[in-house]
Amino acid sequence: MTPNKPIIGISCGDINGIGVEVIIKSLADQRLLDQCTPVIFGSHKLINFYRKSVPDVHFNYQMIKDFSRISPKQIHVFNCWEEEVTITPGQLNETGGKYAVNSLLAAAEALKQGHIQGLVTAPIHKKNVQGEQFNYTGHTPFLKDIAESEDVLMLLYTDDLKVALVTEHVSIKDVASQITKKAIRSKLNMLHQSLRQDFGIDKPKIAVLGLNPHAGDEGLIGNEEEEIIKPAIKEAKQNMLVFGPFSADAFFARRSYLQFDAVLAMYHDQGLIPFKTIAVGEGVNFSAGLPFVRTSPDHGTGFDIAGKNVADPTSFLTALFGCIDILQHREAYEERNRNPLRKITAEVLKNVEDEKIDDSIDAK
Repeated sequence: MTPNKPIIGISCGDINGIGVEVIIKSLADQRLLDQCTPVIFGSHKLINFYRKSVPDVHFNYQMIKDFSRISPKQIHVFNCWEEEVTITPGQLNETGGKYAVNSLLAAAEALKQGHIQGLVTAPIHKKNVQGEQFNYTGHTPFLKDIAESEDVLMLLYTDDLKVALVTEHVSIKDVASQITKKAIRSKLNMLHQSLRQDFGIDKPKIAVLGLNPHAGDEGLIGNEEEEIIKPAIKEAKQNMLVFGPFSADAFFARRSYLQFDAVLAMYHDQGLIPFKTIAVGEGVNFSAGLPFVRTSPDHGTGFDIAGKNVADPTSFLTALFGCIDILQHREAYEERNRNPLRKITAEVLKNVEDEKIDDSIDAK
């Protein structure tokens, strides 16, 4: 399978949520098969259950139990279980979490074995997936362990905005203790590398947000900016274009993010509330720093609308195309590195006059 036509795995998420519905709606357009070969990890009974709830959608697929039968011209369902499963749309229960994990484990194994080149994950609910097989706060730390990576970066993006997080699903009372110079430097390094290899941005400009209101007001409202964040930025400046720390509220209110290729936020809501407000349901969640590509929609399980044929597939479809695009960017990046002469020529021809950014922007 060539990089231009990758095999993309799709985990079904909570089987009582909107995941399977948006998967079916997203894959209904057969033109997608010109871009990728989709493999849904679930069961034919699960797919047929939700296919009946979207009768206006024409959806055909081929069942497989191994990857030797994959056809580049078809949608596939990899059968992860055979037993009868009670599906109850809209209900948070143990069954929904159990089979979400089964789907994800099968997809992760396919990634490790090289059977699929990328993975798009439908939403899970963090409460009902907990158990011996899955003891994580979400997909990102799980995939970090699967890949045996030292660190991983949660990065949400849309056309005009990319937001990465230093801390992810952490209680607010524990955030400050996890904001260290080492953590910030690690996330900045991964973000910088991802922007280059995954998004094709040669010289990315990165903004860093402060932790405290008004970015600490020069130490009057907390000292993390002066003692941790600013020193981390100063060190990172030796290898990349990085600016800040900026006060988060004014930074987004004044649309300062348009001057940068990405933003590093200190904690979940600081970055994701403005992101989801700006993205309006079209954002993509990307796990950067992994050897494989994983994306997901930026919404949750949607229990309140599950099984009602009203779920919007836009974010999932965007995540699917995003997975394909990132795989292509990585292939191009690797090709440039394999061919030093091509890389040098591109740098000579490129206009390297970078836009000047005032590092002392009053973002208060």
